[in-house]
Amino acid sequence: MSRILVIEDDQRIRELVCKHLAEEGHLVTSQSSGLEALRAVTEDKPEVLILDLGLPDLDGLDLLKMARSITEIPVLVLTAREDEDTILKAFSVGADDYVVKPVSGPQLSARVEALMRRSKNESSETIKIGDLEILLGPRQATFKGNQLKLTAKEFDVLSYLAARKGTVVAKEELHAAIWKAPAGTEGRTIDVHISTLRKKLGEKPNDSIRYIETFIGAGVRLMEPEE
Repeated sequence: MSRILVIEDDQRIRELVCKHLAEEGHLVTSQSSGLEALRAVTEDKPEVLILDLGLPDLDGLDLLKMARSITEIPVLVLTAREDEDTILKAFSVGADDYVVKPVSGPQLSARVEALMRRSKNESSETIKIGDLEILLGPRQATFKGNQLKLTAKEFDVLSYLAARKGTVVAKEELHAAIWKAPAGTEGRTIDVHISTLRKKLGEKPNDSIRYIETFIGAGVRLMEPEE
């Protein structure tokens, strides 16, 4: 059973979706407007969002961006919009799946279950690199046994690099993935966050051994330093 929030302004569709998912054993709530949906995301802590893009007060893509700033739960876009630009935009701002109406009940259930399986696998994952341990589910990181006090974005940057251990990640890619922003808008944002992470890992400017390395003109890499 999952806690699902359905955001849909068409009452008939909203009731059909909610009824089907409830019959599947899920705990389902719904909202018909973007602002009320955003409040519900914050207060009710759903595990899955099913989001229509045609809302009366907010464009669904704008709501998706707002939701992504406060939660990482799976989002399934369920909409009548089927143009490629909208589909690509939805994925770029944080959608995990995209379904064009109409959709059958069994297909909707299968997609929800797939999102939940993926979310549960990610929530139980731990990444260990030397003395650094990152728990993706509770969004915690420890270094040499001590918990790191990280901001949400610092954790996102650290875990993104850790998941790609040993790979040089371009700053443009890192910024697009974490801030959901197009390339060329990163400015010094990445540099500032990398500098802060280094300080929290106890790394000094003149240290020859580091977990985080910057390659001028190429990007950033995280790996266990060799003694």
